[in-house]
Amino acid sequence: MDQTATVFGIKFEIVVIVLLVLIVVLAALLIFTIRKLNYVSRKYYVLMSGKKGKDLEKIIFTRFKEMDKVKKNARRVTAEHQRFKGHLDACFNKIGLVKYDAFDNLSGKLSFSLALLNADNSGVVLNTMHSRDGCYTYAKEIIGGESYIALSEEEKEAIKKAMTIEEEISALTDPEGETFDID
Repeated sequence: MDQTATVFGIKFEIVVIVLLVLIVVLAALLIFTIRKLNYVSRKYYVLMSGKKGKDLEKIIFTRFKEMDKVKKNARRVTAEHQRFKGHLDACFNKIGLVKYDAFDNLSGKLSFSLALLNADNSGVVLNTMHSRDGCYTYAKEIIGGESYIALSEEEKEAIKKAMTIEEEISALTDPEGETFDID
């Protein structure tokens, strides 16, 4: 008969070993917790050194006031930007130029069609034809990229160039169309 002591049906030696392992793990956790507490205490001391609670509170409220001013200024700048953008949309900001020879007997491509369009693709196309006898300029109104008067091939090409220039510029400047909200 083997007379070994048991606790809850488990050999006493195994229970002692398990308890020792648990004591070691708890000691390691205690050391880790004390180190973390010391680290946080040092950080707190550095934060509070030389400053009283009232001074720190004053600094925080000053920063909040500064942030409110920055937000107010950002809203003002955004509103001004929108207003200026509205004015710019009415200006001619799309230009298309096509140079060509109006008459076969001249060289140098001195004739041209110039399309000046706004953001809505409305504006004017100027067609200047140069000949030996003189220079003739015609203007045709463009509304929404179309004209009520028949257009020459050069005028159509100038309008097309003006309408596609915005797409080319936007592809170069901001491909994602990123905007920012100020709350």
